[in-house]
Amino acid sequence: MRNGSSKRIRLSLAFFWLSASAASVWLLSAQNPEMQQKIAEVKAAVAMNKQALGQYTWVEQDTIILKGEQKKQEQFQVRLGPDGKAQKTPLDPQAPEASGGHEGRLKKHIVEKKKEEYKEYADQIRELIRQYLPPDKDALEQARQKGNIMVGAEPSSPGQYRAVISNYIKQGDKMTLVMDGTQKNIVRLSIATYLDDPKDAVNVDAVFSPIPDGPNHVSSATINGVSKQLTISVQNSNYQKL
Repeated sequence: MRNGSSKRIRLSLAFFWLSASAASVWLLSAQNPEMQQKIAEVKAAVAMNKQALGQYTWVEQDTIILKGEQKKQEQFQVRLGPDGKAQKTPLDPQAPEASGGHEGRLKKHIVEKKKEEYKEYADQIRELIRQYLPPDKDALEQARQKGNIMVGAEPSSPGQYRAVISNYIKQGDKMTLVMDGTQKNIVRLSIATYLDDPKDAVNVDAVFSPIPDGPNHVSSATINGVSKQLTISVQNSNYQKL
């Protein structure tokens, strides 16, 4: 019995030291000049994209899907405001009022009730993601100072690398930026975050594409509200200089 306990203790200590060594390697890598250069490249790309996008307006199309069923599709004219966050103006015409009479009022009540099932939740998700997109240079610098950024190779794509930022907006969240090491551009972005409760997870996958003679932009994104099985599919297009 005693030999078994000693063996378990030795194994636990070995696991502890292996874990500590792995953490030290990451820590040393994060302080490595090459890693510092890559973090600087990420910050520069984020700052450049944000500044350049301030000179554009574009059309965003959102498709809302609840439990596999498309509920709504809407379009917005978008530009970045003074705070660097997206300001959206609806482009869709107002839906006509339901006709009068008992049947008209009943139909309107049913439609409104269904809308309530997802509208508030979708708005909460949108507001949350506005805090992450576009990424902010100053927020990245704060994460770097706190040791919350790790940089490593992108195994599936030679020439690319990833920066993983923890606790970016909320405790326990994670944002991953994939960079093209040659072009110094953001290629993809993913976010794992949550609303008020960590159990209410929200996940984002975004793809970046270049605007002709302009910066990279989020060409498409998929936002998943896990608990309510709600998905917002985003397509951005028709970029025009102001």
